[in-house]
Amino acid sequence: MTDAANRCRLVLVTPDNADPGELGAIVADALRGGDVASVIIPQHGLDDKSFQKRCEALIPVVQSAGAAALVAGDTRVAGRVRADGLHLEAGSEAMAEAIARHAPALIVGGGNARERHAALAIGESQPDYVIFGSVSGDIKPEPHPKNLALAEWWADLIEIPCVLMGGTSIAFVEAMAATGAEFIAFGQAVFAEPSEAPRIVAEINAVLDEKAPRFAS
Repeated sequence: MTDAANRCRLVLVTPDNADPGELGAIVADALRGGDVASVIIPQHGLDDKSFQKRCEALIPVVQSAGAAALVAGDTRVAGRVRADGLHLEAGSEAMAEAIARHAPALIVGGGNARERHAALAIGESQPDYVIFGSVSGDIKPEPHPKNLALAEWWADLIEIPCVLMGGTSIAFVEAMAATGAEFIAFGQAVFAEPSEAPRIVAEINAVLDEKAPRFAS
C-alpha cells in the first residue's frame, strides 16, 4: 500500500446513533477498512451528559486504531473524555479563544469558512486545520462547489492544512483530492449503511493511493 502520509488522508464524521456501544462497534468496523487520520464526533443535538457517554464509548475505539479523536463543539466534554482535539465550526474570535485556552494540549481546528476573508481571519490564530464545509452539510451527493474552490485556493497558498467536507457519495474522492487538500471528510457516505463502512473506507483509500497528488516531503 502507498504511504498515506504523503497524500490526502481520510477524516470520518460519526453518525447519530442512540446506543453508544452500537455506535462504537460501527466506528471500529469502519476503522478496520484502512487509513483514517482522525474521527470527528459531532454532538447531533444531544444533551451534554448523553454526548459525554457517546464520546466515552467512541474515543478509546478511535485512539486504539491510531486515529485522532476530535470532539465537536463542547470544550468541557473534550477535556473530560481525554479527546485528542476539539473541532469548532465557529468564527475567528471563537477559534482564537479556543486555541489560546486549549492548544497545544489539544488539536484545535475547524471554522467552516464560507469565503476567503473569513478563512484568512480564522487562519490568523494558527489553528491546526481549517475545514471547508460543515460536518452536518453532507446533504447532496457532491461536495459544494464553493468548498471545492476554497480548498483549492487555500491549499495552493496557505501552509495550515485544510479539510474538505464531502457529500453523500464517494464518487467525488478524486476531484476532492485534486484540490490539494490535506484531508477529505465523509459522514453519511461512509456510515449510511453501517455494514458497508469498512468496504467504503477501503475504497476511498484505494482511490487516494492511486489518484491523489503527492505532497512534497
